[in-house]
Amino acid sequence: MCEPKGRGIRTKHHQDMNSLPVLIILCFTTGLTVGRKVSLPPGPLIRVEGEALSLRCEVSDYEGPMEQDFEWEATKGSETIQVVSTFDSSFPDQSLKARVLTDDISLERIGENTVELRIKEARLTDSGTFTCRTLSTDSVISGNYAADVLLRVIPNTLVVVPEVPMPSVHEGRRIDLRCNITQDFSEGIYLSVTWSVKKNQSLEQDLLTFGPDSSVTVGENFIQRYADGEMRLHLDNTGSYSLVLSGTLPADQGMYLCTAKQWTREEGTWNSIQEKSEVIGEVAVIPTAESFTVQVLDSPILNIGDNLNLTCLVSADDLAALGLEVTWLLNGTQILAHLSRDGVVAKTSDIFSISQVAEGEFRLDIHSVELSDKGLYSCRVRAWIQKSWNTWYRAAEKTSTPVQVVVIPRDPALTVTLTSPVIAQSLGDSTELVCQVSNVSHLWSKRLSVCWFYSAVSSSGDQVGTDVIASLNENGAVNPSDKYRNRIDSGLILVTRVEPATFKLRLLHTTNADVGEYVCNVTTWTLTRHGIWKYTSEHEAQALKVSLASKGPVISVIAHHKQQATFIGSTFEMSCLAKLKNLWKGVALSVLIMVQYDVDSPSRKVASLSPDLVLTLEDWIDPSRQKSLSLVKTGSMEFLFRILNVQMMDRGFYSCEVAAWTKPDKNNWEEVVKGESNKVHINFKLTKPSFDLYITSDTTSVYPWETVKMDCIIGASGTSNTDNVAYEIRWYRNHLRTSDSLVLLASMDRWGVVRKSPRNDTSDCSVERLRTQTFVLTIHGTQDSDAGEYYCTATPWIRSTTTEDWIQEPEVISEKVFLYVRFAVWDSMKLPLLYGTCTSLTVGLFSLILGLLCSLCCFRNTTQTTHTPHTRIKLLKITD
Repeated sequence: MCEPKGRGIRTKHHQDMNSLPVLIILCFTTGLTVGRKVSLPPGPLIRVEGEALSLRCEVSDYEGPMEQDFEWEATKGSETIQVVSTFDSSFPDQSLKARVLTDDISLERIGENTVELRIKEARLTDSGTFTCRTLSTDSVISGNYAADVLLRVIPNTLVVVPEVPMPSVHEGRRIDLRCNITQDFSEGIYLSVTWSVKKNQSLEQDLLTFGPDSSVTVGENFIQRYADGEMRLHLDNTGSYSLVLSGTLPADQGMYLCTAKQWTREEGTWNSIQEKSEVIGEVAVIPTAESFTVQVLDSPILNIGDNLNLTCLVSADDLAALGLEVTWLLNGTQILAHLSRDGVVAKTSDIFSISQVAEGEFRLDIHSVELSDKGLYSCRVRAWIQKSWNTWYRAAEKTSTPVQVVVIPRDPALTVTLTSPVIAQSLGDSTELVCQVSNVSHLWSKRLSVCWFYSAVSSSGDQVGTDVIASLNENGAVNPSDKYRNRIDSGLILVTRVEPATFKLRLLHTTNADVGEYVCNVTTWTLTRHGIWKYTSEHEAQALKVSLASKGPVISVIAHHKQQATFIGSTFEMSCLAKLKNLWKGVALSVLIMVQYDVDSPSRKVASLSPDLVLTLEDWIDPSRQKSLSLVKTGSMEFLFRILNVQMMDRGFYSCEVAAWTKPDKNNWEEVVKGESNKVHINFKLTKPSFDLYITSDTTSVYPWETVKMDCIIGASGTSNTDNVAYEIRWYRNHLRTSDSLVLLASMDRWGVVRKSPRNDTSDCSVERLRTQTFVLTIHGTQDSDAGEYYCTATPWIRSTTTEDWIQEPEVISEKVFLYVRFAVWDSMKLPLLYGTCTSLTVGLFSLILGLLCSLCCFRNTTQTTHTPHTRIKLLKITD
């Protein structure tokens, strides 16, 4: 027979047999119940001396209150000591009290049924068996009330000693990251090593982790490099761990770290018990492009039939580690010969030869030059760095400054003249240039081509630079240059041949950028026996200067006040009106607003509106006030500049700069002319705002229990920015019938917090803010004591725009309003009359009922005691 523990059940033989089924059911139920369960992590647990540790204890399947109490004990050998308890502060053993008081040993409740024993710095003496015990709150004792776990604290022997790498390496070289790690052997302890890098004070990025199970984990940003073999791991038996990064990139620059961790295997998962991290060193990667230079030597003058030799000199730090790819170019675009980094030669003709004569020196040879070989020669070199066995990447690319090769021709008797029959009178008019070739009678078997050149001229008359406009080749095809391609493709510049020996250049819309010197260069071509046209001679016309016949365009700009700013917080508006002269229709205008804060200070840009009407805040000094500034176009020639909520820092001299723009190539804007306006002054004295206070009431006479509302309205002048002003409001009542008449009813501070004074009346009051400068006092359930004079006071607080501090201003007092509470006769008498009538009726009714009851009782008793039945005596007739 089973008997539950704890509360006993009587089972004597004289017990009634009817309780036997109940006992059987109770025993069966008790046998199926699992009961209380106290659990700890399975041991043994290994921790490191000096590291923090925690042991979590959880109880389940219990009865009683939800929050359970716990006790911890530690057993070392045959000795068991008390550690800590959730309900008894005197529970810890004497040897542990100091550690408990300093929170080195503490008990943290995680939940109602879970606690953690925490030790901030584990000691070797903490090794032992820890027992977590719970107190019984169950009606039936079942299950377990304690659990044990074995804790082993090992000495802290982990040492990490990195080896400092080279402080700087060249791009493409390797970085050796060596880390020496030692530790005493302990069973169940595993080691992992992690290399990481920190760039520009950002978060660390892990490169690679080895362990704790001898596996390799690669950082997310380095997976491909590890797969390509650019990141290799080297281990030896002496505790040296090395990570080698080959093919370094500029992005590899940073601070490298080495982190060692000790791990244990608990419940099938890895648990880190100690971690030590050391800085290996900071490594700078020197980019190849910084030291990479390319130049071409020699700039010869040759006769037709001479040999041309040009040398391309390449230099760079660590040049031997680079793979060089060399290309020779003529006039920047035509490829003559190419030498790959593997030494493979590709050339466009057999007359060209390219070779490497020394490290970093490459030569181009042209045999028997012709007039077509003259031009600008340059050398383009690409530097490649090998990342892995078969992977290269381009580290740098540079093109040398071109050198001019001159070939002296054997000129035939040709004459080339350049004239300008049509000259532009003003901007936007057309200009025509005619290139005429004479003495061409002997050129019956030749063809002509032309190339047009433009040179800008400085104010002193010197040429600034020469650009190719376009060329018309021997087959009549037009080849525009990159600079003029858009204008030629859109038809704004026409290059044509009007006769076999006459060429024309027409500018449909002449701009200031077109003023300068023009040259046409005519080339003769001869058909060879191989059926190709071969260059034979070249002739150049004398330069022709083109300028506008009339005066250039002019923009005059007038600025004036639209709205003056007279105090802080007001609005400033300035109108900019432009007037154009000698400008054609279709130009777009831009505007730039400038300010000069002092007479001697330089002008600063405030805002601009581009020809596409895109607003840009230039040097606007306060980013938080961006919304207070606007610049819009209000007319075809007029702009409006506005500053809302003007501050002291905005005072100064404002002006407008308006520029006219065109799109000569229908793609990019080009400035034609600009003009600056007069200055508009913002100047006002720093004056404090003034405040007025008004009080109004919805009524001045009320009956008791009615509601009264009084408005306190603040008037402010000298400021329009209500965000920088706050108010403290107070309401007072002066009761004329009492000696202590002045009473503070309620107040609201500048943060909106309402405070009310204690009241002895049944009435109540409330304060609310309806608008920025309107406050309402409401009296609910008005009584006779609420009669009197009412007024309000306001204390303004102004926030400084420079220091952001709040400054208190003097208090403002309103006028007074009188509230009269009428005496209601009927209201004052109806309740007493009602109470008196009800009392009288109640007393009368009670008296009537009481009298009736008393009379009935008295009548019944008298009848029972005094009544005597009459004898039936017949009446006798008496006669004489």
